Amino acid sequence: MQDHISSMPALWMLLGAALIAVLPNRWRIIPAIVLPSITLWCIWFSTGDSWQTTVMGYSLAPFQSDSVRQIFGTAFVIAAMLSLVFGVTIASKTESSASMGYAGSAIGVAFAGDFLTFFVFWEMLAVFSTIIIWDGRTQAARAAGFRYALLHFMGGVVLLAGIAGLATQGDLIIRPLPLESLSAWLIFIGVLINAGAPPFSAWVADAYPEATPSGSVVLSAFTTKSAVLALILLFPGESVLISIGLVMIFYGIIYALLENDVRRILCYSIVNQVGFMVCAVGIGTDLALNGAVAHAFTHIIYKALLLMSAGAVIAQTGLRKCTDLGGLARSMPLTATFGIIGALAISAFPFTSGFVSKSLTSQAAIDAQLLAVWLALTAASAGVFLHAGIKFPWFVFFQKDSGLRPSDPHLSMKLAMGVLATLCIGIGCAPQLLYPYLPYTVTYVPYTTEHLVSQLQLLLFSGLAFFLTLPLMRRTLTLTLDFDWFYRVPLFRLSQLIRESVAQHGSTFRLASHTVIQSKARVYVDKIFASVMLGGRSHAGSTVAIVTSALLIIVIISFVAFR
Repeated sequence: MQDHISSMPALWMLLGAALIAVLPNRWRIIPAIVLPSITLWCIWFSTGDSWQTTVMGYSLAPFQSDSVRQIFGTAFVIAAMLSLVFGVTIASKTESSASMGYAGSAIGVAFAGDFLTFFVFWEMLAVFSTIIIWDGRTQAARAAGFRYALLHFMGGVVLLAGIAGLATQGDLIIRPLPLESLSAWLIFIGVLINAGAPPFSAWVADAYPEATPSGSVVLSAFTTKSAVLALILLFPGESVLISIGLVMIFYGIIYALLENDVRRILCYSIVNQVGFMVCAVGIGTDLALNGAVAHAFTHIIYKALLLMSAGAVIAQTGLRKCTDLGGLARSMPLTATFGIIGALAISAFPFTSGFVSKSLTSQAAIDAQLLAVWLALTAASAGVFLHAGIKFPWFVFFQKDSGLRPSDPHLSMKLAMGVLATLCIGIGCAPQLLYPYLPYTVTYVPYTTEHLVSQLQLLLFSGLAFFLTLPLMRRTLTLTLDFDWFYRVPLFRLSQLIRESVAQHGSTFRLASHTVIQSKARVYVDKIFASVMLGGRSHAGSTVAIVTSALLIIVIISFVAFR
């Protein structure tokens, strides 16, 4: 067992989190480099590819390895290491420690072979990511972190209810689950919440931009991609995912085009890009699943690069809105170059990583004779180029001169961006660096004359449309209302009614508790009552009311369904 534990990659990252928390700041770069390196070795060269045990009659597999998990684990390690290097001069010790723990939790999810281990690491993802958001140390960060934690707690409860249903069948081993039972549907919904699928996608753009410039980079890599991996392992070929993925794609594009905040543009783009992966999982063929895995890997890299370039701008200027920026390529040429490389990669420009990964999904749609899906993906590619490939770099680094003259950031930040930019170009120019490690044999050739010409035409005409309409695009302050408005406002109103009801009838409730409950239990009731009343004047009151009500409903449903 000791050998198995030492070979679990997630534990090395969690050890790194503990070391960063206790070591002086000047030493934290050592575990940030050494522990991810050991983790990477465990991922690829560990002696065993599985560890199974039995607990209380259930077969558990705390560590299970295969090619899909290895690719995701490798991307998580790369993202963690370079994010920590990027933030070495600007991130607090709390953020750095939580970032390492966050990455370790994602790796734990990736290599979990049973639902119990999976759920433990899944919830750790929510805990560490909430700490990173709160470390933004602003009122907006505290409020966004609160909403983020509440939503992910609810998603975890839904997921746990589904896992409880599977436990009644005596099997907790992770395997494909047909959507034929309530337990499968609950797990499906719980995973989609973390994937950022509408109507519960607003948390991505709501929370991630409120972290520090380095914290946003870390947050972009793990939660949504862990959910994509879960969909690949649990629900490959479920056709409903095609529709969900297409909704995510265009949902993200529309909101990114409307957005004014630099990081919110890129965060809505996360929803859009994850939609491509979800759609590929729904198609479910070998080529499509290869596309989902490859696109997740390349997305982690170029999205981190984009958010690093945006973070460098914010760190150097203190500004984050397109209306306040512009002309920064003059004084930040390296940051602009790296940002443009990331923008080209996300747009699937030839000879970048996005070109060789995203095209797998498009070809899979053609091979599966899904013409409408292929047309939608093609149109979406043009939309991606408009909002992330052109809008982000144009308004930040070019267009109207803002008069700002910040310099390129610290060497560590430039080093992290340089490595990611090299990976974007290297994988794009040499797909054989990625293709042999995909779960199924790849016979697809991305660099054909037809594919190159069609993709360049698509990007050229998209760019032409952008610049022809540029005079109509006035840089104005905007505020977008996301779908969460439809449930946050009613729930807030409901919480107000509950608080008022508790305040009005509080004495009656306490009298009832005194007459029914024995003396020792009565003390606990009084404490709970006091906490609700004290929280009634703050966010805590809303939390108690909403969480308690939702938890009771889900527990009742689970009890009825799985009794």
